[in-house]
Amino acid sequence: MQAYWDEQIFHDPNQGVRVTFLKSLHAGDPLWELVEPADEKSPVHSFAGKGGGLHHICYVVDNLEQTLADARALGAIVTRQPMPAVAFGGRRIAWVYTKNRLLIEYLEQ
Repeated sequence: MQAYWDEQIFHDPNQGVRVTFLKSLHAGDPLWELVEPADEKSPVHSFAGKGGGLHHICYVVDNLEQTLADARALGAIVTRQPMPAVAFGGRRIAWVYTKNRLLIEYLEQ
């Protein structure tokens, strides 16, 4: 995949991270988010200290509340309730941990 970086770095104090994005040159390809802990209190600090890797996948959803209700019905745990995300212009995100041990971020449309 060929990608470019627009050199924007977002600090999100709500999540305790700094993030930036790599965008594909091809429309429809995934957007890659690079995440760095902002400090030692960051929820990703321990993960990054172990070398990092694939942390989560993110889906854009039309109805965040309904998506979370559907995830709960399937046995997932909502680990972070909806909150505004700096990198997405204040659009809300929420985090879910599935029965299969997959971390999913949901981003409202």
